[in-house]
Amino acid sequence: MGTEVVTKYSEAFKRQVVRELEAGRLRSHSEARDRYGIGGGCTVGDWVRKYGSDRMQKKIVRVETVEERDQIKALKARIAELERAVVDSKVQEALHKAYFDIVCDEYGVKDREALKKNIARKLSGEEPGTGRGKKG
Repeated sequence: MGTEVVTKYSEAFKRQVVRELEAGRLRSHSEARDRYGIGGGCTVGDWVRKYGSDRMQKKIVRVETVEERDQIKALKARIAELERAVVDSKVQEALHKAYFDIVCDEYGVKDREALKKNIARKLSGEEPGTGRGKKG
């Protein structure tokens, strides 16, 4: 079995290669690898990400129509509106629970779950004990 050789590059060397790419003296990452015998397909790219200027970094540019931009803006506004509604709903739920607990305490209700089921049945129009709504 052969011995594996690991090449370590100095910080100064890495920065030099990136400067040469930025200055245009090297046209590509592959040219840098070939000229300096740099191993690894991603090595030079990693150096550019770490040491390169912003203009050397790959950028993602999103092109969108005015309609798409307006739609995104409207959807973000709708999301914010729905988030506020959820918070309001949670506050209302907490208040209703607190009111229910106060009423149960005031009237000495022991089986709160049974009372909730009875109230739900009455609100739905279900006839007691039948599981069916009232005829009407």
